Amino acid sequence: MAGLSDKLSAPMNPPTFVIVAGEASGDTLGADLIRALKRLFPDAQFEGIGGPKMIAEGFVSFHPMDRLSVMGFVEPLKRLPELLSIRRDIITRCKQSKPAAFIGIDSPDFNLGIEKALHNVGIKTVHYVSPSVWAWRQGRIKGIKRCVDLMLTLLPFEEAFYQQHAVPVAFVGHPLAGQISRDPDSSGARRQLGLDTDRPLLCIMPGSRGGEVALMGELFLMVAKRLLESNPQLQFLIPAANGDRHRQLSEILAEHPDLPVTLIEQQSLLAMEAADAVLLASGTTALEAMLLKKPMVVSYKLGKWTYKLVRPFIKTPFASIPNLLASAMVVPELIQDEATVDSLSAAVSNALDANARHLVEQRFEELYEQINLPSGDTAAAAINKLICS
Repeated sequence: MAGLSDKLSAPMNPPTFVIVAGEASGDTLGADLIRALKRLFPDAQFEGIGGPKMIAEGFVSFHPMDRLSVMGFVEPLKRLPELLSIRRDIITRCKQSKPAAFIGIDSPDFNLGIEKALHNVGIKTVHYVSPSVWAWRQGRIKGIKRCVDLMLTLLPFEEAFYQQHAVPVAFVGHPLAGQISRDPDSSGARRQLGLDTDRPLLCIMPGSRGGEVALMGELFLMVAKRLLESNPQLQFLIPAANGDRHRQLSEILAEHPDLPVTLIEQQSLLAMEAADAVLLASGTTALEAMLLKKPMVVSYKLGKWTYKLVRPFIKTPFASIPNLLASAMVVPELIQDEATVDSLSAAVSNALDANARHLVEQRFEELYEQINLPSGDTAAAAINKLICS
């Protein structure tokens, strides 16, 4: 009976899965998902748009993934005809081949349009990685509900949000939980970066976008200057997100020649691993710092009028993932007008205290357990249930 049940749980013909990933993070998720789906469907075919990791798993990419990797406002407008052409091509191919499912990985601006077109003709659609609809502009959930047969979320509170709005959803865990060491080696990381292993170290992360660095960079350096006055042994490390941010931060640092700051390019995980604490602009960096068990202070500022415009649409009580996971203020959040040199300096001083670090590390271990699932296998099981229903 078990053998018969197993056969009935899957389609009779080898299925085809069309997957579209637009960024490197999506390529990593896609490769993990393909491996998991192969375990359920050994003869399955995988095609769409993906990067080198997906292609290494036998995936056929119809277009180079980097053609979808556009940022900001101006570049997407310049590339709009090409992007629309690629989207039409994927929709046409899917309507002709009728895959078992279309799986859009992140890139919601691109993938949700495909998902809507395919959902309307009866093709099963999956979206992997929830947009931050739970945090702001919650009205978007109505459009998502019309596009998506299954939402796969990385965080448990996202699953609860979709359940509240009657959208089929599965929480699959966050892949970073399995990729970041649970036993960080701070001394080893410092040696690798050529830093003093005996002096306390603060990692400063003012954001990955030019606008973020313009707003947060000078503020964070003023905090560093204040901290140095009370602790002359303190050293600072800034991992620039890319070459452009490295040049931008170099110009800002030129105005502070007396600060003992080491500026490196990329290597953000290694930089956080080396640190005693992290001062960061809100984002995925907070999750990475949590997984590395690093005390942190989270801050963010927008332009005055931009903040006034977006504030009514923000519905979440917290800005950082650790606090959202805990449903409590586990790490300090100093946002907009609260982000002053005085308040940030006091919060970072507390984060650098050894006793405070020990308490935070214990809580971070508990939060780690919430998101530590085999993401690929969990996602594949949910997709299998969808296509066989």
